[in-house]
Amino acid sequence: MSNVIGYARVSKRDQNPDAQEAELRAAGCSRVFVDHGQSSRIIDRPQWVACLDYLRPGDILKVRRLDRLAGSERILIETLHDLDNRGVNIVSLTEPLIDTTSPMGRALFGIVAVFAQLRVDTIRENTLRGLDYARTQGRIGGRPTVMTAERVAVAERMRAEHHSWESIARVLGVGASSVRRALGR
Repeated sequence: MSNVIGYARVSKRDQNPDAQEAELRAAGCSRVFVDHGQSSRIIDRPQWVACLDYLRPGDILKVRRLDRLAGSERILIETLHDLDNRGVNIVSLTEPLIDTTSPMGRALFGIVAVFAQLRVDTIRENTLRGLDYARTQGRIGGRPTVMTAERVAVAERMRAEHHSWESIARVLGVGASSVRRALGR
């Protein structure tokens, strides 16, 4: 016999999860785990971890919407694959195509997951292509270096005097890795 378990989450402390919890109970959930004031980009939310520990193969996990599970497509895809590997079905109350308790729902879920992964991969590919193009134009991403020409000169002199990376960094007010990187160029 499978259990029907619910999971609800609100991002901010001043939000009230009662409506989500009531919807899940009305949808037949015998137990509802609720994370209050937890970002969806955090994977180890306390009640989510407890929910995962509670779920058994054959159980049904109901959520109001899939965005309650994860804040990015990558995390959502990983979460849904993890639930599938555990033998847990997923049902979204507001997204009727997401119901893996039926053959049609599993098929549609598979199609949605493929397109979501395609979107993630396309974004990654476009980002890498853009970074490669920027490099060919002489632009390097990231924050500007903290190692000005003056700091590099002081660091070179101190290093020649056999000061440690850490002592040079302390004098300059920067991190030791910044000093190593600047002198390695």
